[in-house]
Amino acid sequence: MIEMQNYLKPTSIIDFYHPAVMKKAKELTGNSQVQIEIVRLYFKFFRDEIIHIFDYQMNPVILKASEVLEHDTVYCYAQSHLLAALLRANSIPAGICYQRLSRDYKGAPFCLHTLNAVYLEDIG
Repeated sequence: MIEMQNYLKPTSIIDFYHPAVMKKAKELTGNSQVQIEIVRLYFKFFRDEIIHIFDYQMNPVILKASEVLEHDTVYCYAQSHLLAALLRANSIPAGICYQRLSRDYKGAPFCLHTLNAVYLEDIG
């Protein structure tokens, strides 16, 4: 059995205890207490407001969730770190799934891609 508490803890990168992350989590959540609605609100913010660096060839390269809010331009792994932090700030278990992908579908060179895994009480 997977211990969900492991997916609710802060880390040096998923720093949901940072005041900026907590503030954004509360701002986006509003009065909602429904898990699926909170996930939808956070995903919409993550998708629409945080620009992927590669798409725009921008810098800097950062990792921490709190730093994503300062810069608004990041690689997908930092986007996923922020989404996990926002979810964990609302006691919704969230993890990071890292993938090594071929950039041309033929092997090397490779790149890193990430996505989030979320556990919802009513769904799994």
